[in-house]
Amino acid sequence: MAKVLRLLPPPNRHTTEWSGKLLSSSKINKVRHLSGAIGIATVVAGGIAIAPLASADTSTSISAHVVDQRAETFELVGKQTSIEDLDLGRAGISPGDQRVIHEDLYRDGEKVGDHSVVCTYTQVNPAALQCLGTFSLPEGQFAAQALLHLPAPSYVDVGITGGSGDYRNARGFVRTVPAGDTERHFTVHLKR
Repeated sequence: MAKVLRLLPPPNRHTTEWSGKLLSSSKINKVRHLSGAIGIATVVAGGIAIAPLASADTSTSISAHVVDQRAETFELVGKQTSIEDLDLGRAGISPGDQRVIHEDLYRDGEKVGDHSVVCTYTQVNPAALQCLGTFSLPEGQFAAQALLHLPAPSYVDVGITGGSGDYRNARGFVRTVPAGDTERHFTVHLKR
């Protein structure tokens, strides 16, 4: 059974009173932070309690719905075949400039598909790029995207946003790890 949390009304915007009691400014800030944290906790707990009900349909139980989703993890190696930097705005790197990359994909040393990604600079200093990519494999395609901040960390988790073919209901993420200047290792964590 879910607990219902009741919050006191917020303090008057123009005074430092809370239910008739005077509070110091540090206590007011603590109350505001705690109220925000409680609100977030309530939303999260409520989401957990409501989500199974929202996903249930009348023909199957919740447990049957969860069993239908297949989770899998597999490794791919991307070997770069082309890269192009496009200077689309002011001379030099500026917001809107793009980097376009194409890679062949290998699994166990055999070419199984390809991957293309377009990264667009959204900020220059510090650098941030919005990257959108598509993985094409024999079973279908799936798309992934991430906001990349430079300098890049040792790995980036890229969210899977959808797909086609056997990947038409794809969700999950791809962990991308650089392996030199022209090779990347992908660990695909996929639910479909």
